[in-house]
Amino acid sequence: MSKDNVPPLKKVYFEQVVPALMASRSYKNKHQVPKLEKIVLNTGIGADADKNMIADTARDMALIAGQKPLLNKSRKAIANFKLKQGQVVGCSVTLRGDNMWHFLMRLLAVALPTIRDFRGVPNKLDGQGNYNIGIADFTIFPEISVESAKRHMGLDITLVTSATTDDEARELLKLLGMPFRRTEQAAAKTA
Repeated sequence: MSKDNVPPLKKVYFEQVVPALMASRSYKNKHQVPKLEKIVLNTGIGADADKNMIADTARDMALIAGQKPLLNKSRKAIANFKLKQGQVVGCSVTLRGDNMWHFLMRLLAVALPTIRDFRGVPNKLDGQGNYNIGIADFTIFPEISVESAKRHMGLDITLVTSATTDDEARELLKLLGMPFRRTEQAAAKTA
């Protein structure tokens, strides 16, 4: 791959984020700096979905992610939910490499700012350096036209980092441009 085809956010990571984290965390080696390993997108389809709904959801997920999604099937039958074993109940995509960087750029620069009354995303991580975002309506992505969407679905986005603590991961994501919501304590300090 030539230097011209490097995703812009990946370039920012290597040119700005790595030196900033090395200075603030006093890492001795650039390989100690936490990095983004993968992004996982997941959505549920539901037990009552027909073939057309499954196909539409897979098509929309492929448009958002830029690659074909994996259809997730139920492991066991649950009669109360009218769920059969092997029935498609969701779809997911795992993004790595340049696709991951391109998706993160679209998420941060295009999709999140289009959310109505957007005040930032929560800054709570999972305790192992990974970050989860739940989006109520996937039509915030410009690839999906609101007219063609037959039903509105949610989308779970998981950013998996190599950070060992939440503070390292939070600092990494903040330097990459994640618009974290300001906490009450931070707002009181600046006021």
